[in-house]
Amino acid sequence: MHGRRESDSRVVPAKLANKAGKPAAELVEERRLDERITGQQNACRTQSRDVSASSALERVRQVAVNDRDARFTALLHHVDVDRLRGAYRVLSPKAAAGVDGETWESYGQSLEENLEDLHGRVQRGAYRAKPSRRVYIPKADGRLRPLGIAALEDKIVQRAVVEVLNAIYETDFLGFSYGFRPGRSPHDALDALTVAVENTKVNWVLDADFRDFFTSLDHCWLAKFLEHRIADERVLRLIQKWLRAGVIEDGRWMASEEGSPQGATVSPLLANVYLHYVFDLWVQQWRSRHARGELIVVRYADDVVLGFQHQSDAERFRDDLEQRLVKFGLALNAEKTRLIRFGRFAAQQRAERGLGRPETFDFLGFTHMCGKTKDGRFAVRRRTIKKRMAAKLKEVKASLMARRHWPVEMQGRWLGAVVRGHLAYYSVPGNIQQVGAFREAVVRLWRRALRRRSQKTRMNWQRMRRLADRWVPRARYTHPWPNERFAARTQVRSPVR
Repeated sequence: MHGRRESDSRVVPAKLANKAGKPAAELVEERRLDERITGQQNACRTQSRDVSASSALERVRQVAVNDRDARFTALLHHVDVDRLRGAYRVLSPKAAAGVDGETWESYGQSLEENLEDLHGRVQRGAYRAKPSRRVYIPKADGRLRPLGIAALEDKIVQRAVVEVLNAIYETDFLGFSYGFRPGRSPHDALDALTVAVENTKVNWVLDADFRDFFTSLDHCWLAKFLEHRIADERVLRLIQKWLRAGVIEDGRWMASEEGSPQGATVSPLLANVYLHYVFDLWVQQWRSRHARGELIVVRYADDVVLGFQHQSDAERFRDDLEQRLVKFGLALNAEKTRLIRFGRFAAQQRAERGLGRPETFDFLGFTHMCGKTKDGRFAVRRRTIKKRMAAKLKEVKASLMARRHWPVEMQGRWLGAVVRGHLAYYSVPGNIQQVGAFREAVVRLWRRALRRRSQKTRMNWQRMRRLADRWVPRARYTHPWPNERFAARTQVRSPVR
């Protein structure tokens, strides 16, 4: 690794959730190590090699922090066999195969030989990216979302490259960017949004939605953005190979002239790089140059929520943003982008105009509403989005039908895992009633499925409650109050503006 300026100074501390002096409002694959497949050699990898690889990336981070204009000319050597092996290990063993049919387990039968061969092809430029296999998954609104399933070796190399590039870009990305970044989760974004709205003079919320974002990324602009930091032509060629590999659908290959396939390991990082230059840096400049009042922003990938003190600021920002996006091949979704009155005075102001309750907006699975605490102070209330909950229950119902001949104990274990997963995400303070309603609906679906197994069923509610209490966890809070977790993450160093 060589930048225009290098530094051997001490290790840089991990970055806080929000950069000091900036506004505070800022799917992981399952992990499993199969030692039977990966073999004893992997388990015996020396600690010194791990430390060496970590130290090398730490030096990259150090240079990136100290020199914001540094361009890194030699990065690909960090994608070594150890890093490729680590990338393989964190892939899901159960993930669907790509166009080549290679599975995690079959690749692992000769893992070391395969990784050595893959490493050699990557380093000498002989590696070729394979097309993604196009599949569609249903969305909550009934539409289908296209996903690209990459070949296994593409996943491995992409994950290793992303790990290296994160050492640079995690020092560049702004505090209000949360999506698909190491050490950040959707709940960190939700906390930041709640704290910002409750503690600043937000009176208007712009719920912005980019139209077909991942399929609209302009490859030329993306290349220019990457070249701001990356001067290693081999890494840039790798990224171009993935972008141009195309997709295979119904046996036909289709070119990909723009966009980044959703589902690819590298896509979230490329999306964050694109929006960093198109949106994040521009928002910072707009705030300092044009905003007359408070402005807060939280972005999770292509989902963005902004809060404004003044309606005039919000309207001007929306107009300026639309013009800004056109230059880079993007656009707002007019149907989903909404400017609403929201904040501590929204209820009073709407009542004065005879408009009823304040409007709500959806963000990361929750409907956000204006509410009050027991002592009458303004508070943001969050509820599970009704469509999300209905869609999940529909999925549970269909899955129960497919498992209707399973033993009751196996059904109970499976349903318990489903409800625990729901609790882990949605059981935030103030949402316990909706989480409890989800559990109750699951229990009712289970009883109905059990009663259909026999015409002489004895599954009354008394027996059903005993089964449910044994296997299905009751609703309970799994998350702290937003202000508590936000303060712990930022150590109260980032001002809420």
